Amino acid sequence: MLSSAQLEQLRTRLLEERANLEGHLERNDEFGLQRGHAHESMGELSSYDNHPADEATELYEREKDIALNEHYNNQLDNINRALEAIAHGNYGKCQVCGKEIPFERLEALPDTTYCKEHSPDTVTSHTRPVEEGVLMPPFGKFDKDEEDESVSYDAEDAWQEVASYGTSETPSDFAFTDEKDHYNDDYIESEDPVGYVEDYENFVGVDMYGNNVTVYPNGQHRKYEDELDEEGIMTPFGDLPAFEHDPYVDDDPDDGLQDRHSYEK
Repeated sequence: MLSSAQLEQLRTRLLEERANLEGHLERNDEFGLQRGHAHESMGELSSYDNHPADEATELYEREKDIALNEHYNNQLDNINRALEAIAHGNYGKCQVCGKEIPFERLEALPDTTYCKEHSPDTVTSHTRPVEEGVLMPPFGKFDKDEEDESVSYDAEDAWQEVASYGTSETPSDFAFTDEKDHYNDDYIESEDPVGYVEDYENFVGVDMYGNNVTVYPNGQHRKYEDELDEEGIMTPFGDLPAFEHDPYVDDDPDDGLQDRHSYEK
């Protein structure tokens, strides 16, 4: 059982720690959380893709302030709970089992109201934020394209579409992994087709019945032809067998020949 001198010693320490914590929180406006958004200190007008690195830094600092503020307020709650226990005459006893708390433990942690065996701090929480249910795996709750070769619009496609408007990546970030043709393509797998599967879909068209194959020359068509000429092949997957050279022809041999000449032009 604690002596009157020990009890007064611990009570004095608790009052001093409470005054120090309250003064600290008052001086820094609850770690700046009494102010508005971080823009007030940054001078930025928008949170969109302007200065994403600066925004990330401010977000990290804001998260740290919130964590520290929560820690300090929890400590204040523990101190007030201990002072209330002193006032009611049950300080120094574990509020779970009722056993006496050794003076050595109270001297090290005067704000505790638990014995060592029942201290809540000994329990490691494995509870994860609910947001992780939709954020895992890395690109969301959908599988990545390379795992199932899916062509449907998934979370990875959503990220690529957002990244096309700008990220904090620079050409140097891809120097050793991938070579980008344009600064606007500095994001992961920017070369993936959007809205089509095969390259020729960007410059080849047919009528509503699947006939009258027409090639519409454009930049993508020239790039496609140059790549085939460089490799010396007719298609991205190699030369077609002779009987498949003209797959989109009518029964009339002359019409098929005309369609083929149109494509080759």
